[in-house]
Amino acid sequence: MVDMMTASPWDLWYSTSCCLCCHVRTGTFILGVWYMIINAVVLLILLTALSDPEKYHLTSAELANDLDVMDDANMCIASAISLLMILICGMATYGAYKLRAAWIIPFFCYQIFDFALNTLVAVSIVVYPNTIQDYLQQLPDNFPYKDEIAALSNVCLVLVVLIFISCILGFKLYLIACVWNCYRYVCSRGTAEILLYVTTNDTTVLLPPSEDVLSVPHKQGAPLSSSRMTA
Repeated sequence: MVDMMTASPWDLWYSTSCCLCCHVRTGTFILGVWYMIINAVVLLILLTALSDPEKYHLTSAELANDLDVMDDANMCIASAISLLMILICGMATYGAYKLRAAWIIPFFCYQIFDFALNTLVAVSIVVYPNTIQDYLQQLPDNFPYKDEIAALSNVCLVLVVLIFISCILGFKLYLIACVWNCYRYVCSRGTAEILLYVTTNDTTVLLPPSEDVLSVPHKQGAPLSSSRMTA
């Protein structure tokens, strides 16, 4: 009981398992690969649209607006962001696989930034509930269930959107905790595997970690200890 009270909140939430079945290192590896696949697909779509702009270029006239939805400059920026995300996710995947804690930090920072943006969206919906109706009016006429959704009251729309965003934020927060626990696990593994150096006057003896010493079986016929020999 005393240990629970004196332990820090980070230690209370620390766990080496995620999703009830896999290790946090495996979960971070799978999460990094999944994000890499998603961003690779987005990058492929953007590059395809840039290669043939007349076929894939969407004007906002199709979305009942006066400005262009996506021009070449914005598509280039989106492509650069997708490429950067592939690099960050690749670093997290490599860090989880090779036990490199520093390689996981950029992906963790991205998760914090993404969580903060989604939180700001939820706060803006609470402060400005009419933005949902404005967003619905900007949708194309052939959008599924547009009239049914627009017929709902503002309170009902805000409640539904907040519940949906809260579920997303809870899931993102759980993924952040998994990556953070993986970072702590990798850091603890790195400190546990530090070799001990015992320096004497003329020689330096390299000792393995204590776990390796305990795991080595004792050979039969080993010499008696000094205490038994003197006895």
